[in-house]
Order: sequence, then C-alpha cells, then structure tokens
Amino acid sequence: MKTVQLICSTILLLITSTAAVAAKPIAESAEVVSPLLPGQKVPSVQATDLNNKPVDLAQIVNGKPTVLFFYRGGWCPFCNTQMGQLQAIEKDLKDLGFQLIGISTDNIADLNKSISDRELSYQLLSDYNSQVSQAFGLAFFTSQKVTDRYLAKMDLKNPLQKNAAGVERLVLPAPAVYVIDSKGLVQFQYVNPNFRTRLAPELLLHAAKLAK
Repeated sequence: MKTVQLICSTILLLITSTAAVAAKPIAESAEVVSPLLPGQKVPSVQATDLNNKPVDLAQIVNGKPTVLFFYRGGWCPFCNTQMGQLQAIEKDLKDLGFQLIGISTDNIADLNKSISDRELSYQLLSDYNSQVSQAFGLAFFTSQKVTDRYLAKMDLKNPLQKNAAGVERLVLPAPAVYVIDSKGLVQFQYVNPNFRTRLAPELLLHAAKLAK
C-alpha cells in the first residue's frame, strides 16, 4: 500500500512540475527569472518559423539533440556577436549530432535580416509574444526607463505586457543557452541576467560533448 501511495505521489509531483514549467509567470526583472533546469523536459510551446507558420518546439527537438539559445534580438550588438560565434562552431556541433536553433522576440522580417546580415546557416525562430521564453522561465519585464529607451532608439514594435502593477512594459528573455538530448531533456543550461556576458563557444562545445 505504501508503495502504491509513493508511486501516486511521485506521479502527482511530476504532473505538478510539468504544469509549473508551462505556466511560469513573467519575472519582474532579469535577476529573478526561474529558468528551466537540467533534468527537466522541453515544454510543448509554439514558436513561429521563417515561413510565419507556428511550430511546436517540443516536436522540433524530439529525437534530435539540440543546442537552443535565447537572445534578445538582432538589434542587440551582444546578441549579434554571439550569433557569429555560434555560426563559427555550428559545424562542430553538427559533427556531434546537434542541431542549432536560436529564439528571439524578433519578427519574421528581422529574423531573415539577421540570417542575411550574419550569413547564418542555422535555424532561427520567432517568439514575438514571449510565450516560449515564458515557458522556459526566461521572460522578464524591462524597467520603464529601458522600455522607453528601447522602443524609441531601437524602433521596436514588440507588444507590451502589463506587469504586477498594471504598467505596460517591454518583455525580453534573459540570454540563455540550453543543451538538450534526443529525449527532449535539458542536460546543460547557462543563463545570465547580465546581457553583456555570454557563454564562451568553447565551453558550449565542451558541454555538448559531455551531453553526447
């Protein structure tokens, strides 16, 4: 009887944990995000591909080892540097059996511009409404100052969302890198609220090799 109760409790815990992953709130700042952790499964959430069609992220990574990175947008110089660094190691990742996918809040036109300008050969997906970054626990509200500055200087058209105080703010993802196995389980993650600091490509390759 105790064994049955233990099994039922474990199943309930797993169900509750899965639901929590899919319903993570948008954090009030980048410093308090609660990202998806190693051992957790990639949630079933929709992004948009370059053909402006919805795609299920869980299906994209199912059966295919994946390096997934979240970046703020092609307007961010630190993101552009990272995208170039990842392009340089994409062949090494492919040789290890990994596909490389980038996700940002850019719209489709801006994604295509990044691919053209940076000569990228890997896949980019749009998370225009921040649903994917929210499911991963990476979405956060920018401050009023940052919201105003980015909307004005970067000419961003991203939809604003209301924070706990009911104030409309720009939502961005904390930059992150995930190494995911063929079962859709996170084997490694790197998340840094400081958008100026990104994971070194050689460390990512090392993590991919260990996850292989």
